[in-house]
Amino acid sequence: MSNLSQRARIISPSPTLAISAKAKQMKADGIDVIGFGAGEPDFDTPSHIKDAAIAALNAGMTKYTPASGTPELKKTICKKLLDDNGLDYDPSRVIISCGAKHSLYNAIQVLCQDGDEVIIPSPYWVTYPEQVKLAGAKPVIIKTTEETCLKITPSMLEEKITPKTKLLILNSPSNPTGAVYHRDELECLARVIEDHGIHVLSDEIYEKVIYDGVEHVSIASMGEAVKRLIVVINGVSKAYSMTGWRIGYAAGEKEIIDAMGKLQSHSTSNPTTFAQKASVAALSGPQECVAGMVAEFDSRRKYMVERIGRIEGMSCLLPEGAFYLFPNIAPLYGKKYEGAAIEGSNSFATALLDHMKVAVVPGSGFGADECIRLSYATSMDNIERGLDRIEEFVSKLS
Repeated sequence: MSNLSQRARIISPSPTLAISAKAKQMKADGIDVIGFGAGEPDFDTPSHIKDAAIAALNAGMTKYTPASGTPELKKTICKKLLDDNGLDYDPSRVIISCGAKHSLYNAIQVLCQDGDEVIIPSPYWVTYPEQVKLAGAKPVIIKTTEETCLKITPSMLEEKITPKTKLLILNSPSNPTGAVYHRDELECLARVIEDHGIHVLSDEIYEKVIYDGVEHVSIASMGEAVKRLIVVINGVSKAYSMTGWRIGYAAGEKEIIDAMGKLQSHSTSNPTTFAQKASVAALSGPQECVAGMVAEFDSRRKYMVERIGRIEGMSCLLPEGAFYLFPNIAPLYGKKYEGAAIEGSNSFATALLDHMKVAVVPGSGFGADECIRLSYATSMDNIERGLDRIEEFVSKLS
C-alpha cells in the first residue's frame, strides 16, 4: 500500500522526462547532442535588469516583502497592463508570485474544487491538466485541428460547457503551437464566456514574442463584463530572458486575488525581493532588448519552417508567436528505422535521439501525439545542424 496521498498519485509523469534525462546524460558523456527542447530564451538577461538587482542587493534589499509582492512592482505592472493591454487594474487586484506557473497554480487552487470541470484546448502546455487535477477538478480537453489553426472556436467551446464547467484556460501566444488568438476570435469567445459565466485563466506569458505585425490582444480587454471573469497571467521570464528569476503575476477580481494572496502567504510567502526590483527595471526600462530577441527568433522561425516544409512526411504551420514549432509527423508513423517501428511521437523522439543525437519533445505530453515540439531558442548553427540530422533520419525511414 502506497504511503503517498491520492493527490500525489494522480500526477502524471512527464512523457518527455526520459528523453530529456537521456539527452542530458549523453551530453555529459561528451556526445554531440543537438537539443530542440529549450523552453527559455537562449539570451542573457539584459544588463540594465541585472544592474537593478545588484543595486538592490547592495542596498540591503534581502528581507521579506509583503507576501503578495512589493507595492512598487504592483504599480509598475498596473501601468504595463494599462499601456500595453488597455486594462485598468488597481494594485490591490495584482499579485506577484514565484513565476507565472505559480500564479496559475494559485488561481486554479482558489477557483476550483472537487467535481469542477476545466476546459483546456489541445495542444496544451503540459502543466495545465496536472494543476487542474491537483485541485480535484477534471480536465476537459478540446482537440483543435490545423483547419482552425490549432485554436478553438465558439462552437467548440459551447459544445464542452456543462453545469460543472468552472474555468477555461486560454494560452495566447501558445506553447507549444505558437498560435495567437486575434481580436475578432476573442470577441466571439468572450460572448460565449459571458453568456455562461465561466472564469478564464488567460496565460499571456509569450505576449511580447510575436511576429509579422500580429497584435497581441488580451481577452480581458473585450469589455468590463467579461473582464470580471478573467484572471490575466503573465510574467517577465520569456520577454526579458528572466526564466530563473521566478517572477510572475496575476491580475483579476479582488476576491480572487485576495484568496491567491492568502494561499501564497501559507506556501511560499513573497517572491525573491531583489528579483522583484529587477522586474521593475524590466517592465519600466528600455524595451529594445525585447525587440532584438524577437527579431532573432523571427529569422530562426522562418528558416526552420521552410526547411521542415521540404522534408517529406513533415508539415508545419507558421507560428505567429512564442519560440516553438509544432510540426505534424503522423505520415511517418508505421515506417521503420533499422527495423524499429515509428509508432508515435515518443518512439520517433527516442529513435531520433539514439541514432541522430537530436533531442525533440514528443507531442504526446501536449495532448497531440501526431506532433513533436521544436524550440528555436537555440543558435542558428544548432538549428542548421539539427535539421540536417532530422532530414537524414526521415530519409532513411522505410
